Amino acid sequence: MEFQDKVVLITGASSGIGRVAALAFAREGGIVVVADINEEGGNETVTQIMNEGGQSFFIKTDVADYTAVEKMVLETVKQYGRLDIAINNAGIAGNLSKTGDATIENWDKVMSINTSGVFYGMKFQIQQMLKQGGGVILNTSSVAGLRGLPNSLAYTASKHAVIGMTKTAAMEYAKKNIRVNAVCPVFTVTPLFDPKMMDMISEGLSEKLKLGIPMKRFGEAEETANAMLWLCSEKASFVTGHAMPVDGGMMA
Repeated sequence: MEFQDKVVLITGASSGIGRVAALAFAREGGIVVVADINEEGGNETVTQIMNEGGQSFFIKTDVADYTAVEKMVLETVKQYGRLDIAINNAGIAGNLSKTGDATIENWDKVMSINTSGVFYGMKFQIQQMLKQGGGVILNTSSVAGLRGLPNSLAYTASKHAVIGMTKTAAMEYAKKNIRVNAVCPVFTVTPLFDPKMMDMISEGLSEKLKLGIPMKRFGEAEETANAMLWLCSEKASFVTGHAMPVDGGMMA
């Protein structure tokens, strides 16, 4: 019960890595606040947590909306009195295209969710953590935040930005007992990344993507969630400003 009675806020927790992480933190005793724009999926996550005997609460949140993110943090504190761990996980992949064919609409949408959403979250989470004397923030980036990813300019730019923001905030608040890290998954089987969908875009694409991963397979959401658990735990008490790949060796 590593996170017994700790208040854990997770955005993008209606499905995929976010949902698996929410369940994992709840199993370790955390009180999990599920935040997502998808109300049905978010409530399903809460139900799963409560069915396993955990505590959870849903807040409908569009992370691209500055006011909504502020409200998300305020409601969390109103409900539970504090915020111990915040995981800014919500994100989208956007459309695939070469840089010269990329649309302004796709750029703006991806950056508003993946980059501005993380900034808004950290801004209000840090303010609360300063009031209470500390906390932990974890941002979900990607291996695309550590290297280029062809046909995904906006996504790659947004995930590089997440790492830059993570490192900056970590340095700013290291003396204030606030740790800030990022997790960088490789292609992970979730509703956001479906190998079957990849093959529909281009036959054999999923196998081609595996070739770039030394372990020759895609990641599982549970594997990223396990890294999240460690980075947010006291076992990682001297780790801040770190962008941890969970990538089967891709970045090696």
